Amino acid sequence: MEPRWQYQFRVIMLGDSTVGKSSLLRRYTEGVFLDAVNQTVGVDFYVQFVELEPGLRVKLQFWDTAGQERFRWVRLRPWGGSVRQWHREVTDTVQPFRIVFLLVGHKSDLAGQRRVGRREAEKLAAALGVQYVETSAKDASNVVQAFQMLTVAIYQALQTGRLAATEAWDGVKCSIPLPASLKARAPEKEEEKRKKCSC
Repeated sequence: MEPRWQYQFRVIMLGDSTVGKSSLLRRYTEGVFLDAVNQTVGVDFYVQFVELEPGLRVKLQFWDTAGQERFRWVRLRPWGGSVRQWHREVTDTVQPFRIVFLLVGHKSDLAGQRRVGRREAEKLAAALGVQYVETSAKDASNVVQAFQMLTVAIYQALQTGRLAATEAWDGVKCSIPLPASLKARAPEKEEEKRKKCSC
């Protein structure tokens, strides 16, 4: 029997409380927009399947964080400081492995209430080396495109060796046998390195 998906990508949504992470995910995975959404407590999960090309099906597993529990102190900083801090914290946490980021400016339908200009957001994205897109769950603008951008970026990083699938399934999982070049090799611990002979 052929697997339902060839790759599974874990996607974690980060952002302050009430910025619309859940609404964005609901619009993408369920095709609905609700004016009133219960605030996320802890983590909610969503799933969406994407066919990147004929015969290449990816399962996206989304983790929707509450946006406050772990990063409460970040909320006191200006938005750019929050994004930079999250980027640094996530990057440091996953070391020595890598991760793909997408910076999303959400609620683009509320242009008159905008707190961050597009140019400023694009400048921050460029400084972080990530892609940037503006979306709206309310009018569905760029919602599918945003997640398509992210999925393609993850897949390309996997194909070029910038990312690797892991047996432990830290972020990219594969349901088909992987060539050795696409498998992640866990970094050796310092103690194990010292035990090996250097002759």
